[in-house]
Amino acid sequence: MTEPDTGVSDADRAAIAAQLGREPRGMHRVAHRCPCGSPDVVETLPRLPDGTPFPTTYYLTCPRAAAAIGTLESSGLMREMTERLAADPELAAQYTAAHEDYLARRSALGSVPEIDGISAGGMPTRVKCLHVLAGHALAAGPGVNVLGDETLAALPSWWAAGPCVSADPE
Repeated sequence: MTEPDTGVSDADRAAIAAQLGREPRGMHRVAHRCPCGSPDVVETLPRLPDGTPFPTTYYLTCPRAAAAIGTLESSGLMREMTERLAADPELAAQYTAAHEDYLARRSALGSVPEIDGISAGGMPTRVKCLHVLAGHALAAGPGVNVLGDETLAALPSWWAAGPCVSADPE
């Protein structure tokens, strides 16, 4: 299969490729821009061009944000969040709503029966990837994914030093 025409600009495609260190696959659109102006989250189709089901609809591309989130993950934050989900019914309900929002947004991009009901990041019962939760929170906006919002609030200003990559073709 060939890559679909996404309407993503050549400059954004080059920036995302530089951020990832490879060509992006299944990209539908830039879902969020970093305060520096570069893309930092792409919305990915639920089936990649080679036919592979892909549940990660919101893919965090900024390497600085990804590194900062990796530090949070190694701190034990995912375990703490999962424990809070088990102990706090209101938080669990909010996280379930985030899961359902994620599924609805992905469904709007296409149906992939192999991943029906599966969102990403461990939703709705556990936390297994803060990168996905942060990507969803950035793309959907504040208040949609409570644990994604918490993840973003815990990050340093990854954009403060300017763009993470140069999108200039070499």
